Amino acid sequence: SEPSEDNVEESQFKSINLKLSVNHSIRCQSGGTQQVPPKLNEINSNLLRIEQTKTPKTKSPYNQLQFGKEFSDHLLEIDWSNDYGWHDPLVKPYGAFEMDPAASCLHYALEAFEGMKAYIDDNDRIRLFRPEMNMQRLNSSCESLFFPSFDGDEFLQCIHELLKVDRSWIPNQYGYSLYLRPTIISTYPFIGVAAAQNVKLYCICSPVGPYYPEGFKPVSLLASDKYVRAWPGGVGNKKLGSNYGPTIKPQHEAAKLGYSQIMWLFPDNKTGEDYVSEVGTMNQFFLWKNKSGEEELITAPLDGTILPGVTRDSVLTLCKDWNRFKVTERPFTMNEVIEAVEEGRMIESFGAGTAAIVSPVNKIGFKGKDYDIPLDKNDPHATAGPLATELFNTILDIQYGKKEYKNWSIIVPEK
Repeated sequence: SEPSEDNVEESQFKSINLKLSVNHSIRCQSGGTQQVPPKLNEINSNLLRIEQTKTPKTKSPYNQLQFGKEFSDHLLEIDWSNDYGWHDPLVKPYGAFEMDPAASCLHYALEAFEGMKAYIDDNDRIRLFRPEMNMQRLNSSCESLFFPSFDGDEFLQCIHELLKVDRSWIPNQYGYSLYLRPTIISTYPFIGVAAAQNVKLYCICSPVGPYYPEGFKPVSLLASDKYVRAWPGGVGNKKLGSNYGPTIKPQHEAAKLGYSQIMWLFPDNKTGEDYVSEVGTMNQFFLWKNKSGEEELITAPLDGTILPGVTRDSVLTLCKDWNRFKVTERPFTMNEVIEAVEEGRMIESFGAGTAAIVSPVNKIGFKGKDYDIPLDKNDPHATAGPLATELFNTILDIQYGKKEYKNWSIIVPEK
C-alpha cells in the first residue's frame, strides 16, 4: 500500500523536484501518490522578446578596456520554474536583478557559469569559437547542481540575438573581443539544502582587449602542496562558482611570495607523490623530451578533477593533427617535472584558457626551491616558447576567421 500523508512530512513533498532525462519533474499529489506531469517547456528562441535600452552607455576607448569591468547595454535572461519549465527568453537593458534574500544561490553556491568570446572578422561578421562546447559544459555543470538541463542550440540562438542587439559593443580590432558570461543560478527562495524550484539562466557581455597587450609576459608558478583544488568524486571538472571562490586566498599567498599564479597539485598519500593538475584557472601543459628520448606534450587527463577546457581541447587537437611530437594525457608528478628540468629535457611550458589562449611559464617554485623553465633555447630574449607562440597565433587566426579549421569558428547569421 502507498504511504499516507500522515507518514511523510508535507514539507518533504513540497521540496521534491527530481529531474528526468526528458526534463520532467516528479511531484507528489494529494493522497501521497506520484504523477509525472506533461513535459515541461523547453527554451524556444522563436519566443524571444527584445527590450531596447533607452539610455545607451558610453563605451571606453579600446586601449582603456579592463577585463571584466565594463558591460554592454543589454543582457539575455531566461527563467525556469518547476511547474512550467523554461519561460520566454528576454533580451533587456543591462541592470540589477531583483532577488529574494533567501535565494539558495546566495546560501549554497547553487550557480555555474561559462566563459566564451565573440569576434568581428575582416568581413565585419560576428564569430564565435566552438560555442557548442560551452553549451555542453554548462549543461554538465547543471547536472551536478541538480538544475534543469536546457537545449544548447536554442540558448545559443538566443545569444546570437543578444550579440546582434549589442553588435556595436564587439570590438573590431584583431586581438579584441566581446567576452560572454553565460550564467545559471538558483533563485528559489528557500533556506534548506534542496533542489532548486526556480532558476535563472542569463548571459552578460564585456568588451575586452588582448590578454598581453604588449606581447607575451611569462609567468612564475608556485606549485602548492598546501591546498587541493579538486579531488576524485568531486566537481573539479565542472565550472561551478564554488570551485573558484576558495582559490582566491591561495592565489594571494602565492603572490606574496613573488609568484604570478598557483599550480595545483594533488597529493597521493600512498606514494607520497604530488600530481600536477591545473594552473590558476587554466589547464597546464609541458613540452619535454621523455625518458625514451621522444619529444612529448603532456597534460593531466580528464579524470573528473580536471576542467575540460575548450582551449585545452583545441591545443590537443591541433598538436595531434600536426603530428610533430607525441601528445599525451596521463597523470604525471611534480618529481617528473623536476627531473625533466634538472636533466635538461624540459623544452617549454604554458597554461591554456579562454582569456589568454596560452600563458608561457618561465619558473616554478616547489618546496622552497625555484626551477627555471626554458622559453626558447635558441632565443635568450624570447618571452614565449615556439610551440606556445604558434598555438596562440593559430588559435587566434581561427577565432577571427583568418584560418579555417574544422568549423571551429561559427559565423553568427545576420539578416
